[in-house]
Parts: sequence; C-alpha cells; structure tokens
Amino acid sequence: MAAIVLDGKACGAEVEAAVSARVTLLKAAGISPHLSVVIVGDDPASHVYVGAKERACARVGIESTRIDLPDSASFSEVVSVVERLNSDSSVHGILVQSPLPVGMDELAITDLLNPAKDVDGFHPENLGRLVQGRADGLVPCTPAGVVHLLEWGGVEISGKRAVVIGRSRIVGLPVSLLLARKGADATVTIAHSRTSELAETCRNADLLIAAVGRAELVKGDWVKPGAAVIDVGVNRVEDDTRERGYRLAGDVDSEVADVAGYLSPVPGGVGPMTIAMLMQNTVQAAENQQN
Repeated sequence: MAAIVLDGKACGAEVEAAVSARVTLLKAAGISPHLSVVIVGDDPASHVYVGAKERACARVGIESTRIDLPDSASFSEVVSVVERLNSDSSVHGILVQSPLPVGMDELAITDLLNPAKDVDGFHPENLGRLVQGRADGLVPCTPAGVVHLLEWGGVEISGKRAVVIGRSRIVGLPVSLLLARKGADATVTIAHSRTSELAETCRNADLLIAAVGRAELVKGDWVKPGAAVIDVGVNRVEDDTRERGYRLAGDVDSEVADVAGYLSPVPGGVGPMTIAMLMQNTVQAAENQQN
C-alpha cells in the first residue's frame, strides 16, 4: 500500500489563510506587517527562494522589501544594512538570505539581528528558547514546518521514536528539540555522517526526518513499515533526459513510498511549509512588537 502523501502545498495554504486573517486584524489597528529580505550576491537558487517569499508576502498581505547587495559587498556594508533595519520601526521581520558570499561570517551577521525581528529563528536567543523548551520565541521555519505538517497529517508524535538524520543548526538540531519538547513528547535520536549502523538506526524509527542533503540516501529497507517519513532534502541530480539537464530529488529514495505510512514529497512537501512558517513568523513578530 502506497504511503499517504503529506501535502505541504495544501497544509501551507491553510497556514497562509490563517496568517492573512491576522494581517487583516493588524492592518485594521493601523499596523502593516513588513518583511525585509537582504540578499548578497547572485546565487541563482537564492534569487528563486527570495522570489517565492515575495510572492507569499503578496498572497497574505505582508509588505515586502528586498535589498540587493553585490557579491563584492563588504562585511561592514552588510552589517550597516542589518543595523539600519534593526532600528527601523516600520520593519517587523528581517531575513538575510543564505548562502552569503564565501568568506563572509554568516553566524556573525545572524548574531547582529534584533532577535524580535529574526524571522528565520536562528539568533542565539531564539534557538536558546528552544533549548529551554519554550515556545515564545521565533522558531526556525523549516523545523516548525516539519512538525506542523506531521500534526496536520494526523501523525501521532507523542511517545513515538523519532530519528533525525542531520544535525545542522538550520534543521536537524532545532527539529529534534521541537519533537522532544513537552507537548510533542517524541523520543529523539540524532543521526549523522558518523553514526554507525545508520540504516538499522533508521529502521527503528516511527518518525524519520531526513535532512542531510544527500540525494536518495534513505532506501526502502531503511524504513520501518508504516513509519512517517519527512524528506527535507532538495538536491540536483544530473539527468540528461530533462531539458534543464537535472532533476530535483530529496534525501529519500522513491521506493520508500511503498514502505512508509506517510511521506512528504519533493517538491511540494517541506518547501511550501518553510515559506508558510516564514509568513507566520513575520506576523507573529509584528504582533509581538506592538505588545
């Protein structure tokens, strides 16, 4: 029996509808939620992602501005832009698009963000709240989207064994904290490139989150029958049969659909959820800054 598809587009649309209603209430009170995105350089994927964020802002009624800096921009120039946005009371959310040019300290830029405007959720103060088990900060968008998608799909999390492949500060670590915190109550194992018997570790999981960035790593025999599998990966795989010369593939092999109980697709799974949760974080930031 094929896995139930966890449709990120449908789930994300519901999140955006709720966000739009909150935006309407804020505007009625004279507050226009405003997201400012800083993009440094000409990375093609970054421009695609930023365009998707701009379109989402338009759908939900959030004002969006974009600041483009050349690849040659200095660290101090980026800092100057961030500091200006921090002090601009009309801007409620700030996002500095990754990746930054080679040699530029991304963590140092993140540390400079006003945590109340850090809609990516990567500032140490926001990540620290997750470590404390608190839900009152701005939560990283992709991890929040993963958990919301599971809940939306009716997947039981409490008491289940979860395995997260990947330990990045962007996805792996924060999603592990979200799954383990009180109220979610999963028992979480973090796996990575140094994990011995990785396939066996995955086979014990009721919930499997693949966020390692290796195309089609997770095979069908890695998955416990009936498990819920969330595929966070988006990888380009060479494919001469495609006009553009490549296809998009997740971290999970297509054969997993015949074993898993639930599976998020690539594309159309976690990607739309990440954008939707960014919209949610932006409206939350606007609400918080008025209180």
